[in-house]
Amino acid sequence: MSKNELTTTTGQYVQVPPRTAPTGEVVLELAEITKRFGEDTAVENVSIDVHEGELLTLLGPSGCGKTTTLRMIAGLAEPTGGTIRLADEKVAGASTAVSPENRDVGLVFQEFALFPHLTVGENVAFGLTDADGGEEYGRVQEMLELVDLEGYEDRNPESLSGGERQRVALARSLAPEPDVLLLDEPFSNLDVRLRIEMRQEVRRILKEAGVTAISVTHDQEEALSISDRVAIMNDGQVEQIGRPEDVFGHPESRFVASFLGQASFLSGEVVDGGVDTALGLLDDEQLDGSIDAYRGADVDVLVRPDDLRAKPCPPGGTDGEIVHRQYTGPSFVYRVAMDSGDVVHCQHNHATDFEHGTRVCIELEADHSLAWYPAE
Repeated sequence: MSKNELTTTTGQYVQVPPRTAPTGEVVLELAEITKRFGEDTAVENVSIDVHEGELLTLLGPSGCGKTTTLRMIAGLAEPTGGTIRLADEKVAGASTAVSPENRDVGLVFQEFALFPHLTVGENVAFGLTDADGGEEYGRVQEMLELVDLEGYEDRNPESLSGGERQRVALARSLAPEPDVLLLDEPFSNLDVRLRIEMRQEVRRILKEAGVTAISVTHDQEEALSISDRVAIMNDGQVEQIGRPEDVFGHPESRFVASFLGQASFLSGEVVDGGVDTALGLLDDEQLDGSIDAYRGADVDVLVRPDDLRAKPCPPGGTDGEIVHRQYTGPSFVYRVAMDSGDVVHCQHNHATDFEHGTRVCIELEADHSLAWYPAE
């Protein structure tokens, strides 16, 4: 099986479309969007362009402004400042407020919100107000085929599994061919296994449909796995936007570094040729960007658990002590309190088993450049 496929619970293979940089026309433009509630600022000066066919995810902790941003795009909340343009038409800002029903936007909520008194087919057809009977039937069949639910048109929504209900909700939102599809925490109500499966299934559906989509989530793994680009939000602002590989591998701020994955920091001093740390000299080629301007300054170098290895070493030659161990099934993650005062995490396969309190040496095994930040 190729790395661009996965197996569903029905035993079928699902092609997972590769990520590509946004190249299409701008379908949605947010220009310096701000939203205040009294004296509280929920969103501040957010500017994002979303391109045709792109899947963008707004990712951040609770209260960061991501859901408020989604609501402003949908027309469920109006911005205090800035403008929103959809398909080159201004829909919000500067005395313009196009109502939600007049914005060509589809919505998929975490509750799925299917009508229990309607069949699957009637749910999918709900938004097809301008289609005649033949066109409506054909579009419903097309959507059910897209979401792999052929033959389900007469089923009751309550007889479906969580994943099937989600696909019906997706088909209903896609049927009217919206300019932009908005997904609000679309996987949060699913169990873990189904959530992982549906991430790739939804990405496949959206890419096959060629729809432009914006998703909102606080789940880092979800955002990194389904998105073409990710916008990391914090305190109402966008901290970084880019491909998942770039925001994870080259975080532009300490917040992004700490929010994505498990981050540890090696303290060090910038010297000739690199950064002097408790693990030795990290030369310039091991570090992101130029560090020359910080000569003599203290910095913190980002390391993740898969960058480090803990190894047995003789007494007197150790770097630190294992103070916590977490077993995840495929691997152990060890927290090591280093003699230098740094605390780092090391990831090992499940066959490597260190006891709590073991003295160890730490080796850096990263095969990529490391991000760094001025010391706090």
